[in-house]
Amino acid sequence: QVRLVESGGGLVQAGGSLRLSCAASGRTFSSYAMGWFRQAPGKEREFVAAISWSYSTSYADSVKGRFTISRDNAKNTVYLQMNSLKPEDTAVYYCAADRDSSRVRAGRGDYWGQGTQVTVSS
Repeated sequence: QVRLVESGGGLVQAGGSLRLSCAASGRTFSSYAMGWFRQAPGKEREFVAAISWSYSTSYADSVKGRFTISRDNAKNTVYLQMNSLKPEDTAVYYCAADRDSSRVRAGRGDYWGQGTQVTVSS
């Protein structure tokens, strides 16, 4: 069982930056693929970024060049550095985990956090 807790959300002006964190419980964090998703009001949840156990990364086209996903296995934590934020980045951001990278990227990870709100004002 893996428990995920997101933090770092908040209100920021357009062009600003935020760093989200997702802390995971358990002793096998390093063997899990991790991902970030987001859901804006009235919209479906969408993929943002993922990182495999081998540190391979993937991003949604809408965030490439602005967001960076990383992980620190010693701290059981995955991060999402978000730069050049836009109002359309406003959403609840969720962390996901699974041993299978493809399941994480597809939004079918076994474990999910409760989410953290990111609001970007124009």
